[in-house]
Amino acid sequence: MSQTSDVILTRLMQLHPKVIDLTLDRLERLLSALDHPEQTIAPVIHIAGTNGKGSTQAMIRAGLEAAGERVHAYTSPHLARFHERIRLAGTLISEPDLSALLDECAEKNAGEPITFFEITTAAAFLAFSRSPADHTLLEVGLGGRLDATNVITPQLSIITPVDLDHQQFLGDTLEAIAGEKAGIIKRGIPVIVGPQQDSALEVIEAHAARMGAPVLAYGQQWQVWEENDRLIYQDERGLLDLPRPALPGPHQIMNAGAAITALRYLGHGEDIMEAAVTRATWPARMQRLKTGPLVSAAPQAEIWLDGGHNPAAGVAIAATLGLQPARPTHLICGMLNTKDVTGYMRPLAQHARSLHAVAIPDEPNTLPAQSTAQAAHEAGFANVEQADSVAAALAQITAQDPQARVLICGSLYLAGTILRENG
Repeated sequence: MSQTSDVILTRLMQLHPKVIDLTLDRLERLLSALDHPEQTIAPVIHIAGTNGKGSTQAMIRAGLEAAGERVHAYTSPHLARFHERIRLAGTLISEPDLSALLDECAEKNAGEPITFFEITTAAAFLAFSRSPADHTLLEVGLGGRLDATNVITPQLSIITPVDLDHQQFLGDTLEAIAGEKAGIIKRGIPVIVGPQQDSALEVIEAHAARMGAPVLAYGQQWQVWEENDRLIYQDERGLLDLPRPALPGPHQIMNAGAAITALRYLGHGEDIMEAAVTRATWPARMQRLKTGPLVSAAPQAEIWLDGGHNPAAGVAIAATLGLQPARPTHLICGMLNTKDVTGYMRPLAQHARSLHAVAIPDEPNTLPAQSTAQAAHEAGFANVEQADSVAAALAQITAQDPQARVLICGSLYLAGTILRENG
């Protein structure tokens, strides 16, 4: 009897090297054993950056699919099910196909050390190589230069805004992290660069110059802004007047700009740009929950979910909350112990009446609720509570404020738990 993908994935985790070292050697060995599927996939758009990768990918995919094109997509981490990571020509990979691919990769790996992300990326390449498509959208997992996705030569690279995150792997300065992200730039391949701090942009542009890669940078080759509740985009080809992105938050204007630049580069017209910004969906990015047990338990409340987890994400979420209609806002927050918790929370303090701290269920690297609560105090929250679960926190909030706006936030792992439990 064949094993389920969950069983196989658990088994693959046991192959993880004893020490985490970012290298492409293990993956290149496995890809060679698999006859290099990464060399036969549909043309690739490769996306790196600290924030906005998934949203930018979602908008590009919405545009390409509106144009009738078949699009593979690879993203991480998943929220509710691993299958979300691999989309074949518009459809999430099936359970039988995923299980078979994982088994094949495990057999070819022959028990050698390899990270979970590396071997599952190999499985994604194998899946993409066996299914016809017009484009492949690859989202970097961590960094860029030594990320498992960085074994391909794309038709186009994109670097979304770079900020501090994963410092233990990528370096503790913005310049160092930008250098790792810039590692996806390939010789002669154009790179679209989203809004950056000056020091990060200098690093990216210098690397692109060394690689002879044309740069399409925000503020230079293209501009995007909001005007009269519309999205205005301008480049050397002219001006576009489009609807605001369906994905909420002012930061999505900039993500849309990068997506539009990519679609313009591929030769698409204004109708496809409009589809890109209006049809894209991306879960756990200021997602309004409208059904499920949590919503039923607090029918008068407005419940939102966001998986952002670094200081830049905190700024973006705060800006989004600041534009919402006036309503008492409360946060339910759970975070990992590897994150800058206070830095994430500080921008949010002025937008919420309270913060309820929770631990992330079944997550070994969760920050205890007590530690999250302490960080909230340090970030400027005056009213901080602890709760045993999100449901308990929601009950406490709505008992005092039935019509509250509640944002569940702090981690994609917490967001995945909520999406699974909330159906």
